[in-house]
Amino acid sequence: MSVLRYALWAGVAVAALLALAMIWAVFQQRQQVQNDGAPTLGAPFNLIEATGEPITQAAFAGRPTALFFGFTQCPEVCPVSLYEVSTLMDEMGGGRRDLQAFFISVDPERDTPEVLASYISPFADNIRGITGDAEGISALAKAWGIHVSKVPLDDGDYTVDHTASVILIDRKGRFRGTIAYRENHETALDKLRLIVSL
Repeated sequence: MSVLRYALWAGVAVAALLALAMIWAVFQQRQQVQNDGAPTLGAPFNLIEATGEPITQAAFAGRPTALFFGFTQCPEVCPVSLYEVSTLMDEMGGGRRDLQAFFISVDPERDTPEVLASYISPFADNIRGITGDAEGISALAKAWGIHVSKVPLDDGDYTVDHTASVILIDRKGRFRGTIAYRENHETALDKLRLIVSL
């Protein structure tokens, strides 16, 4: 009889632990969502701005923000994206308010602050650059759901495959969507106007 009683109590304990685990999982999931259902992505970081100054996640706070990841030796996607984001911001005119944009290098080995500053200089009025150590960049990309893969080339050099979308964040740090590579210009402009209005 006592063996049966112990077995029943063990079953109750296991069930209780499973229930607690499920509650904890739901709690953790809800912590990732703000009151209006917009998910919170990203993570704390300590990296370097193209100016050589340190930069942290505090730079994204309080202002609507467009983030995109790339590298200075990117043959097409990155220069096109830089041009498109900068042009969109210019077209917003007075409606731009405090919108900001960041180009985050996924190739910190080659993209020193000086190299990055030179690369973004034609767009520096609109776009700030971020680089830093490889580990910090990798962690930040992962926190934003950005795919990054170093690809060796036949000549011994390498390129970097990466997600090409521009990430849109409202002034409370909530993820509000993306602008796809070569997305319709008016649609992209409407998306920027939306994050500025929130």
